[in-house]
Amino acid sequence: MKAIAPHPLTLNGRDPEQLRGDPMSGDRYYSPEFAHREWEQLWTKIWHVAGRTQELLEAGDYVVHDFMGESVFCVKQDDGGIKAFYNVCQHRGMRLVSDSGSSNQFHCPYHGWVWGRDGVLQDLCDPEDFPQGNPCNKLKLNELRCDTWGGLVWYTMNDRAPALLDYLAPLPELYKNYPMETAVRVFARKIRLNCNWKFSTDNFSESYHTRTAHPQVPPWIDQDYWSARSEMFPNGHGRTVQPMRPSLRDLLPDGEPHPFDQLLRMWDIDPDSYPDFATKAMQGWLDLKAAKRNLWRERGYVHYADMNDEELTDSPHTVIFPNVTISFLPDNLIFFRSEPDAKDPTKCTFDLWCMAFPVAGQTAVDSVMAGVHPLEEAEPETCDFDGGRGVPEIVDSIVWQDMMLAEGQQRGWQSRGYRDSYLAGQETRVRYFHEVLNDYLEGRR
Repeated sequence: MKAIAPHPLTLNGRDPEQLRGDPMSGDRYYSPEFAHREWEQLWTKIWHVAGRTQELLEAGDYVVHDFMGESVFCVKQDDGGIKAFYNVCQHRGMRLVSDSGSSNQFHCPYHGWVWGRDGVLQDLCDPEDFPQGNPCNKLKLNELRCDTWGGLVWYTMNDRAPALLDYLAPLPELYKNYPMETAVRVFARKIRLNCNWKFSTDNFSESYHTRTAHPQVPPWIDQDYWSARSEMFPNGHGRTVQPMRPSLRDLLPDGEPHPFDQLLRMWDIDPDSYPDFATKAMQGWLDLKAAKRNLWRERGYVHYADMNDEELTDSPHTVIFPNVTISFLPDNLIFFRSEPDAKDPTKCTFDLWCMAFPVAGQTAVDSVMAGVHPLEEAEPETCDFDGGRGVPEIVDSIVWQDMMLAEGQQRGWQSRGYRDSYLAGQETRVRYFHEVLNDYLEGRR
């Protein structure tokens, strides 16, 4: 196997020498004043995901993204481009649309003003009654910067923010081999949680909790800190690259079917051909790379065409600062996003999108987090977590187990007994996230 050279921007995600040592005090998880600073200095400065390019296929298709007290919609233009506008009529401030859809025009439900999909006012009642003159073709909706990457539609409220690809650097370069825009979203939930939004970024910035919280993971993803590669980047992003092979310190009981055996058989490798478990895990992982490299074309795995050996069999679990995480699996993308509640910093919403790359002949896919689903676009739904009862489709999955911990974590942050975190080396990225957040709040970013 050819070693993958680290990107020049890579920082060692297990090196505490990269940190200043900023404390992670509990108030940042529940203080209204801290949440207000986040709104003013973070959320109005970064790039947000509004939706997916698959939702904007025809001119007039639009997606609405409500974020705290703000609302933005992004609409496909006649020339194929996408424009983003604040979701507010320029007459008296009425919101124009509430749900994503498709339209040639946007009609204000209050006074009937008609806006084109380019944001220009097209028609209104009594145009002659305006002392300043007919506003048609003069007024325009307030526009935001908008761009796309990874099959996602992004916007920013900040006119001075860096270009999207610069903001995301070096992730677009690292993931150029994944045809992300072709992925089909087979499951989509927006889940209301009783915890601060930072719970998910903290959680996804380390795998130290996996052995305790997710015992089903080590048999098929080796998350031991000496096996996985932890990386962080100057813009605040980070990732853990984990081999999709069994951990050698987490053996299943004798006789229990092993998920790695199933994967090997899928690519015509006999798991019983190895002399012992360690050889099967290590050499089988290498054999799997070779088999995928040799068989992908005839099996219809066209998304493998440009993938390197690491991407064919490993899992780069990637946090995009500050609140988006994407698990890049060989056949799946899993998108996670947490967003703060507009009024209560101890609440948030958590988005879970399971996406799969199409494979010739496949009509259903294992979504990894939500079971087997038809290979077709799913309608998004919103629900309460409700102690795990609100999302029965994902009970006992990895992300369900994470969310089951969230409320207990929130209560702990609000305790007088919590002052700061005592972190292992493999949790370095957790504090790094908070230090980049502090840089935004202090105006250094």
